[in-house]
Amino acid sequence: MPRHNTPAHHGDWPPEGVDIIRSARRTRTVQARHKGDRIEVRIPARFTAKQERDAVGEILAKLAKKSTSQRASDEELLARAHTLNRTVLGGRARIGSVRWASNHNTQWGSCTVSTGDIRISDRLKDTPDWVVDAVLVHELVHTYIPGHGPDFWEQADKVPHAERAKGYLEAYQRFGPN
Repeated sequence: MPRHNTPAHHGDWPPEGVDIIRSARRTRTVQARHKGDRIEVRIPARFTAKQERDAVGEILAKLAKKSTSQRASDEELLARAHTLNRTVLGGRARIGSVRWASNHNTQWGSCTVSTGDIRISDRLKDTPDWVVDAVLVHELVHTYIPGHGPDFWEQADKVPHAERAKGYLEAYQRFGPN
């Protein structure tokens, strides 16, 4: 059941699928997040009806833009993983989902072996393609070879520019993107 503890309810407000929650603790910021098939927007309790409409409209537009660009990027990343699996690994990897991840701050990628789900740090979005390719192949190899033994590296190093990518990532980690 949607929760609306806001005075601005009439006709078309709030938008379909959106729950607006006023918070006494929230003083200036507005937050939106997906909760199941709904969007929950938290706003300061002191907002007027006009401020509520403006803030909710703005954050929903940002959320929609982010979702669209993220979805397209994830689709491109998945397509790239399938291409690399076919051309570099001979189709050996078992691919589930492949997505950019914003919570990978200490690692470049991760793989859930049981599902074939791969996450690639979104810090790599602005790096050269051959760097992303190397990280993708690394994670793809994990779908069929656990650990980092000689067999693993024999497969992972098949990607073009593998050594160069390792050096790039080491420098990036040490000195940052610039």
